[in-house]
Amino acid sequence: MNPDELIAIDVHTHAEVSCWNPFDNYGEEYDRAADKYFRSARRPTIEETVAYYREKRIGLVMFTVDAETQLGRRRIPNEEIAAAARDNPDILIAFASIDPHKGRMGAREARRLIEEYGVKGFKFHPTVQGFHPYDRMAWPIYEVINEYKLPAIFHSGHSGIGSGMRCGGGLRLEYSNPMHLDDVAIAFPDMQIVIAHPSWPWQDEALSVAMHKPNVWLDLSGWSPRYFPQQLVQYANTLLRDRVLFGSDFPLITPERWMKDFEQAGFRPEVREPILKTNAMRLLGLGTPPAAAPGDAS
Repeated sequence: MNPDELIAIDVHTHAEVSCWNPFDNYGEEYDRAADKYFRSARRPTIEETVAYYREKRIGLVMFTVDAETQLGRRRIPNEEIAAAARDNPDILIAFASIDPHKGRMGAREARRLIEEYGVKGFKFHPTVQGFHPYDRMAWPIYEVINEYKLPAIFHSGHSGIGSGMRCGGGLRLEYSNPMHLDDVAIAFPDMQIVIAHPSWPWQDEALSVAMHKPNVWLDLSGWSPRYFPQQLVQYANTLLRDRVLFGSDFPLITPERWMKDFEQAGFRPEVREPILKTNAMRLLGLGTPPAAAPGDAS
């Protein structure tokens, strides 16, 4: 990937359809509830997503969510996303997702995906996967990520998955309180932790953890910037300006809509390029981005 040829890097996109495995309709009621919640039933293939982002000149990080234990639903293969990244290195970076309940078997898979498939990071969704991020069962996987000094993205805050279903589909929102990442940031200082989404109703907790732990970042995916909490914009403009990242949550939100609303959301001109691209370059080890500017408490 040559960032000079890109206008932005989207660190949060989802693989929604497998072309390797047959469709697994088990638990499809979660899809229907999500369609209603997000007002979108868009589910492109990996190939379609890559073509779309290449046309827009936006690099992307893509992953699935492995929640086989909690949901009983077959995941999209991590290897399928890694193969797409291998075939489209100009535009796509592959992250993997491994169900934390897989413990040491999951750790073995993480190492294999890094060493044999070139995976560049990992995605966790505590609410959908059914675990507290500080739970020791996940630590064997974290140990591998930490060893290779790779990033890990953690869903935070409210979840559209399960919203409106009877009992919320049995999914517990509390698992995704970003304060649960505080212990993880201490135990694994070489793992770059990305708190995904505006973390409502725990936005201040997310800001506090990121302020206190220098290996914690924020991505701005999942919401239109016009609805961001005021304090999130304030810290992105000042004290956390070097650790805030553009993410769309595609296909739920398109990068065009996100970037259009971003222009009107109160972000200072000098932080827009770092948020859209150069902060992600540092996180992902792409080229030599400009040095981050010191924080400003004003």
